[in-house]
Amino acid sequence: MATHALRSGSKRRIRIDDHLPVDHRLNLVYRIGAGLMGLGLIVFGVFGIIDRIGFFDTGGDEVWSLNTNGALSWLSVAVGLLLFAGMVIGGNVASTLNMVFGVLFILSGFLNMALLETDYNFLAFEIQNCMLSFVIGILLMVFGMYGRVGSALPHDNPYWRARHPEGSDGPAGSGAVGPDQVR
Repeated sequence: MATHALRSGSKRRIRIDDHLPVDHRLNLVYRIGAGLMGLGLIVFGVFGIIDRIGFFDTGGDEVWSLNTNGALSWLSVAVGLLLFAGMVIGGNVASTLNMVFGVLFILSGFLNMALLETDYNFLAFEIQNCMLSFVIGILLMVFGMYGRVGSALPHDNPYWRARHPEGSDGPAGSGAVGPDQVR
């Protein structure tokens, strides 16, 4: 015979990032990174859209000394809006968006560098676009990972505490390992 436990109370929403800590001091860094990069991409894209460049035109139209076309302009606006939305939401969402888009920008730089002199360069990338893609990717990753990863996170950091629940009392706690202690 099976027994069933009756559930009482309100239904709780499941959040994917419940296991990630939220630190309000770091939240500002994540928001600034997402906001600055998003705003820059939106402005770049809007200038390209205003110039009424063909959608897949590879004729060498430039905005801010960067080659662009309609597809790249609209893509820049879309990614910029996503990053700007991450800034508005803040917290782990902004941090994760920064890291994900940072990796995507670096991969885009490599992919478009491989496609530079081919017929498949439909975003009209030139070498300066690839270099800027690398720079934006690295900046986004730095903004997203700031205070989340590293070998020397302080013991009061919420991400350190989440990874080391047995030593969350700090260096003086029972489970913490100091720099001169070996486990």
